[in-house]
Amino acid sequence: MKKTWMRTTLLLSGLAASGAWAHDGHGMPTASHWHATDVLGLILVLGMAAVAIWLSGRGK
Repeated sequence: MKKTWMRTTLLLSGLAASGAWAHDGHGMPTASHWHATDVLGLILVLGMAAVAIWLSGRGK
């Protein structure tokens, strides 16, 4: 049960982060950039993954 939950959480975290890629910016050639919401989303996903890993090790 725990492994299934852990795998599901990691899969969903990875899918959530997949949209947070830098993109070419607003008519500026070869100038890729991030928006603040992209960075906040990435931080949120990394935090969720850290909590999932921490919780998975508590029963040992």
